[in-house]
Amino acid sequence: MNKCPLLFYFALLLFLMTSCRAPKDLVFKEYNNLKIEKVGFAGATLNIDLVYYNPNNFGLELNRTDLDLYIDSTFLGHSSQNIQVAIPRRNNFTLPLKVDLDMKNLFKNGLTSLFNKNVNVRLLGKVKVGKAGVYKTFNVDYTSVQNFSLFQ
Repeated sequence: MNKCPLLFYFALLLFLMTSCRAPKDLVFKEYNNLKIEKVGFAGATLNIDLVYYNPNNFGLELNRTDLDLYIDSTFLGHSSQNIQVAIPRRNNFTLPLKVDLDMKNLFKNGLTSLFNKNVNVRLLGKVKVGKAGVYKTFNVDYTSVQNFSLFQ
């Protein structure tokens, strides 16, 4: 019996068994470079770098974000970007996020939240992640309590 097809089927079976594992969630580490630009009565732009850790044994590529940002249950803004961010395996990576702020809602409900020391941050939406040109859209519903104040 030829051993080559047998080794091929064994390798294929091994690949399929290991690729069916559910990937671990990315771990939020910190935020950097918080900047507010283009401030006006109708809106403003928030630029922030989010640092995450990928605990998986494989790298990925982030292709698109479509996220809503909430601070203490108040809609703060929307981010929709076509970007290419490499997500290395078992390492930190930075996601530059550009959020179009809703100034009317910010002044009406959310401004007091920004003066608190701890705020509840929620990202809700979708991201497109993949590898080798094959991408899949995933739902994002991330909530965290962040130590944040304008006067730190």
